[in-house]
Formats: sequence, structure tokens, C-alpha cells
Amino acid sequence: MAILGNKRPLKKPIGIYGGTFDPIHYGHLRPNLELCEILELDHVRFIPAFLPPHKDEPQTSVAQRLEMVAQAISEEKYFVLDDREIKRGGASYTVDTLKSLRQDYPDQPLCLLMGMDAFAGIDRWYQWEELLHYAHIIVSQRPETDFDDQKQWPEAIQNFYLTHKADRNAIQQSLCGHIRLEPVTQLSISATDIRNRLKNKQSIRFLMPESIISLIKYYNLYR
Repeated sequence: MAILGNKRPLKKPIGIYGGTFDPIHYGHLRPNLELCEILELDHVRFIPAFLPPHKDEPQTSVAQRLEMVAQAISEEKYFVLDDREIKRGGASYTVDTLKSLRQDYPDQPLCLLMGMDAFAGIDRWYQWEELLHYAHIIVSQRPETDFDDQKQWPEAIQNFYLTHKADRNAIQQSLCGHIRLEPVTQLSISATDIRNRLKNKQSIRFLMPESIISLIKYYNLYR
């Protein structure tokens, strides 16, 4: 049953950030740290997908991706690894994950964190219009997108945003149901580019934590 966002919660919001993380990099880490500060989140849960419905199958194993995420966030007290999609198995549908999180955190706002590119294609997600029944959606700026030009979005997504857009106070004071755009530091880094650089024997220094580079070398990944 959906949770209605009509009561002022007593606890800080929780950030929810899913992805393949194949591999994790600073483009995943820095924006979410900024959103944690801007929105005064209790913490951000990094949730690796078991099988992403809208992307190719990961090139690395579940265990390797979990290890990379765990290592990357280990020194940030506001970042938490959540393996519920791995344990659930099958296609990793976000709406199912939010339902599970809502059961675990019935009195805290949930903030689904995503980039502008993901939001622009959210109408292709499974049961996408139900996401706001369980969480807010926070959309962060990506370098390759125009943050202010919402006319580039499909009409259904424009209407979705205009119907549910809200200020920061609304995010803090309700459990779910709102959409907010938030600018963050622009980092034009992608996992695809990193994998291609590795295949071409190019350096990936300063694109991700050194500890992740060490794991990639140890497991001889993306060759």
C-alpha cells in the first residue's frame, strides 16, 4: 500500500541512490555528498543493481561490484551500502526497492537521487508514476544536459515535473510525492568511458578513488 506524504516526519530524509556501479567513480560520489549537505539528509544509501532493466548486463560480478562500492564509500560516514537488490535477485526495479525501503523506514522521507539524464527517460521505467507514492525524486545536474530547458523532456515527464515540483521545505516536511531539481558540481565522468580507457590502456587516475583503481588492477577488470 502506498504511503501518503501528508505528515511532518520527525526524522531526517534518507537519500536513495541506485546504479550498476560498473565501476563506481567520482561522478557517483561527489554529487551525492553535495545533495546530502544541501538537503540535510540523514545518510545516502548506495544500492547496486543485481540486473539493471535498462542497461547492458554488468561486465563484472556481483561480488566485485559490491566490493568496489563498499571500498569507495568506506571513509564517508554519511554513505551506506545497501545490498537489498542483490539479495532480491532478478530485474532490479526501483519501485520494488522503494516499497521495501518504505517498510523499513515508515516515518522518514525517502529521496530518490538521480541525474538529469536518468530523469529525462524515467517514463521508460517500470511503474514510473508510482515512484512518488514512496519517495521524493531529486534530480541533479549533469554536464551534458541543460538544467533549465525542460522543453527537451517528453511531454509526459514535463507534466510529471510541473505537477509535483516543490521547494526544499516540502522535501523535509513530507514523506514522499515531490520532485526537486538541485544543481551540483559538474563531473563529466562515466563508467563507459572508464571501461573504454582501460581497454585502450589509458590512465584512469583522478576519475575514481585510488582504492578502486587498485581493486580493478587486482581483479584485472575491464580488459
